[in-house]
Amino acid sequence: MSVRVLLIDNHPLVLEGLEALLRTFDHIEVVGTAGNALNGLERAMATRPDVVLMDINMPQMSGIEAIERFRENLRQTKILMLSMHDSREYISTSVLHGASGYILKDVSTDEIVSAIEAVAAGGTYFSSGVSDALLDRKAATAPSLLTTREHDVLLLIAAGHSNRDIAQALAISEATAETHRKKVKKKLGITTTAGLVRFAIDNGLAAGETDIPTTG
Repeated sequence: MSVRVLLIDNHPLVLEGLEALLRTFDHIEVVGTAGNALNGLERAMATRPDVVLMDINMPQMSGIEAIERFRENLRQTKILMLSMHDSREYISTSVLHGASGYILKDVSTDEIVSAIEAVAAGGTYFSSGVSDALLDRKAATAPSLLTTREHDVLLLIAAGHSNRDIAQALAISEATAETHRKKVKKKLGITTTAGLVRFAIDNGLAAGETDIPTTG
């Protein structure tokens, strides 16, 4: 099944390069490109992409400002931010506005494709540098409702890891990882994975003393 992708970036060379690279993947269909967010929104309304891959710093309207416009008009379309900035503020604000993922421009083409696949499937994706930024600050107080293991699971979810990744990192089964995920959601009163990511960012959660990998 192909994934329909719209590219938005105000640098023509970046757009051309991304489009050329993504077209080498049979299951990725680039449905259009745009040089700014407003044109991108118009293009998206016409093409209904599964994923919008969008830069942050653009004229007229920033990528972050545009996220809400996309969410209002195209609720089924997932937003994946592509940026040269690994600033925690940029990452946090993007997710809070509704982005499903955030990757850096220096990642490999394969990782960009992995990110597109992940958010198209309803998940989240943060590249390794972004995961590091998310986890580089200790929480003043860990959520008292969560056990240590649940806290570790929350951190890994915030870094974009799947149940399989979590199971491998914590030496537990995938079923147990899913059980922990459900318990964390129930205790925090959060129903979606994106909501857990936003909660972790809001609370400045970090890995603490548990050795948790932060690769994306």
